[in-house]
Amino acid sequence: MARFVDIHPVDPQPRLIQQVASVLREGGLAAFPTDACYTLGARLGDPDAKQRIVDIRRLDDRHHFTLMCADFAQMGQFVQVDNTVFRAVKATTPGSYTFILPATKEVPRRLLHPKKKTVGVRIPNSPIAHALLAEMGEPLLTSTLLLPGEDEPLGYGWEVKERLDHVVDVVVDGDQTGCEPTTVVDFSAGEVEVVRQGAGDPTPFR
Repeated sequence: MARFVDIHPVDPQPRLIQQVASVLREGGLAAFPTDACYTLGARLGDPDAKQRIVDIRRLDDRHHFTLMCADFAQMGQFVQVDNTVFRAVKATTPGSYTFILPATKEVPRRLLHPKKKTVGVRIPNSPIAHALLAEMGEPLLTSTLLLPGEDEPLGYGWEVKERLDHVVDVVVDGDQTGCEPTTVVDFSAGEVEVVRQGAGDPTPFR
């Protein structure tokens, strides 16, 4: 049964953030709200985390997992960003965007797209997500909490708890979040492509 933690959406309580981080450090899987929608998150170095997310969402090997980062310095360790891409990303973050970029050697091979050697990265505009990233001191492996066969991600903590009680280890409730996933922008092929339109305004990339 998943632990249910009610965290203030604007001023997250450090004690509760520490409780969630403790679960993650022990190999747990968390569901928590962001500026776009709920996401599944785990430690980057957890060898079982990817498979747990794959099982919940029934993903195929074409899915891009996302490294949720605290800031640009952290992001720069895991993806290759030239000056043009940096300016474009900088102008729209933190925000509800995921960027597909070539990965550096810091990214475990099991997390890369098998053919493109790319990975998704994002810097969220969410106090809860930022507090959790700060407490962890490292990016989180994440994936939008969109269940198989459904058109919208889950948007309420109680709903997440009800649906995923036996497959995640902790659910963070931070009031209702958005019900749209991030806008996904792919820079990996040398041209900008909006591959999914979501919560972030795609206009700057068109």
